[in-house]
Formats: sequence, structure tokens, C-alpha cells
Amino acid sequence: MQIRIFEMLNLINSKLSNLERNVSKLDEKLEFSIQLMRNQLIRVKHGEDIDDSTILMGRPYNDLSPIKAFEIYQNQDIDFVVLDVSSKEFKSKTHIAESVSIPLDELDKRCHEIMNKTTPILIISEDGLKSIQACELLVKKGYFNVNNISGGHEFWPGNKEESLSQSA
Repeated sequence: MQIRIFEMLNLINSKLSNLERNVSKLDEKLEFSIQLMRNQLIRVKHGEDIDDSTILMGRPYNDLSPIKAFEIYQNQDIDFVVLDVSSKEFKSKTHIAESVSIPLDELDKRCHEIMNKTTPILIISEDGLKSIQACELLVKKGYFNVNNISGGHEFWPGNKEESLSQSA
């Protein structure tokens, strides 16, 4: 009889542990959703464009076309940071003036170098894939205004302007 009671207590304890884990996961998801809504509200407050899919799909960062990102880059009235997460080997070939260069594999340890968590961050990489990972990482670290430059350096309009000015 005592063995049966002990088995039942173990079963109840196991179910309680599973329930606690599930509640903890729900709590994390809720906290992330609240942070995401705050992120979007800050952008709306600052008059920034947020595409519908960002809101409807719950994406924590914006995808910017290279042309839109370049317009922001050229606008002297907008405060922003350009973060290049390309590999060190790639950076020797191309560089955006005044960008902060932190390779993706170092970003987790060096993200503190980006001081302001609400200033827009335009993130670029070789082909736009590492920049997506960087966006997701920075959102988890509490950065609110993260923007992926779709297509990366390959489609950055500034590269065309630089090559035209060098050939002239």
C-alpha cells in the first residue's frame, strides 16, 4: 500500500514539474510578445514605416529594401547605426562608411558596443542571411529598432555610386 502511495506521489510530482515547465515557456512567450508590441509602438511613435507583415506576422524586425535603407543612410536628419555583420574576409572587399563592423560570430559578446537600444540599427551582411540572424539576436538582447537590409552588400546602392566615382 505504501509503495502505491509513493508511486502516485511521484506521478503527481512529475506532472507538476511538467506543468511548471509549460507555465515557464508560456511566460517567456508572453514576455517576448509584450516586448515585440513595445518595439512596434516605439516605431509608430517615432513616425517610422512598419510594413503590415511585421505587425501581422509578429516579426520582431523590419526587412528594408536596399534602396529604402540607402535613403535612410543618405538622410542627414535621421539618427541611425549601420551594423555590418559580414565576415572579416568579406569586409576587406567592401565597407560602408561610418558602419560599425562586428562579425556575426562575435556579435553575442560585442553587442554592448551598440549603446542605444532604441536608435534604428540598419544591419547588413554579405548576402543578407547573416543580417537576419543578427536581427534576431539583437531583438533577444533587448534592442527595439532593428532593421535587416535585404540582399546585403550585393544589392547595396552605395556600391554602384562608389564604383562610378572611382571610374570617373
